[in-house]
Amino acid sequence: MATLEEYPKIAAGKVRELHAIDDDHLLLVASDRISAYDFVLDSPIPDKGRILTAMSVFWFELLGDLVPNHLVAWDDPRIPTEVRGRALVVRRLDMLAVEAVARGYLAGSGTLDYNRTGAVCGITLPPGLVEGSKLPEPIYTPATKAPLGEHDENVTFDEIAEVIGTEHATVVRELTLAVYRRAAEHAAERGIILADTKFEFGLLDGRVVLGDEVLTPDSSRYWPLESYQPGRAQHSFDKQFVRDWLTSPASGWDRASNTAPPPLPDEVAQATRGRYVEAYEQVTGRKFADWIG
Repeated sequence: MATLEEYPKIAAGKVRELHAIDDDHLLLVASDRISAYDFVLDSPIPDKGRILTAMSVFWFELLGDLVPNHLVAWDDPRIPTEVRGRALVVRRLDMLAVEAVARGYLAGSGTLDYNRTGAVCGITLPPGLVEGSKLPEPIYTPATKAPLGEHDENVTFDEIAEVIGTEHATVVRELTLAVYRRAAEHAAERGIILADTKFEFGLLDGRVVLGDEVLTPDSSRYWPLESYQPGRAQHSFDKQFVRDWLTSPASGWDRASNTAPPPLPDEVAQATRGRYVEAYEQVTGRKFADWIG
């Protein structure tokens, strides 16, 4: 069995690290770290890396007939014991410089853009929408990939086309919307609204391939269908629970201060873990306790 030290670390993000296995394969390792408001918090969320990995594997398998992806193996001798259950063997891709975002509902930065301009990423929307409104149809709203600690910036399709080329930009848009529709339909069957999500794509032998993680609570907004009500903040299975605590009087943190947020209380970390587990089990129909590791 390999050890993590045998694989040179070649990149690290807010949550994941990439290690080189060989010229064609990488080890994608998910940590228990959690980020909010462009800060990586000092407090880990127990089992978060394993939950994200298990959920990505479920979606990669479910979507395999719709879009090629970079997953090679999730249970493999090349995965070191110390990261078993939260690491994947993946193909190396030439990543495209775009956060590919699909929105079926108005939320987050999309609401801010809409309230200011009546549009999101240059796409004009009907008047009278509110936070949580279902859109007439899903829209593709790309963003730039910002360096660690900086904000992704919503941009138009034409702006992304200038960066990655019109042909690749068009394929990414089509795949993003197709994957979102398939995933939203599955989630709805499980009693969950997939409000929006973001993907990353890369090139493998010139072909556009889905990479990174996919449709996890870190990259997606999941809302329980039974409590959905437009015009207010929705109950959420994602890290919105952490964001809400950080901006509450209980945290004592001033978001405008540009200082690091405080550590999470144990009860907030455990409650967040519970939401991630609930999202995994409800979306997949599987028990998290059965996941490897």
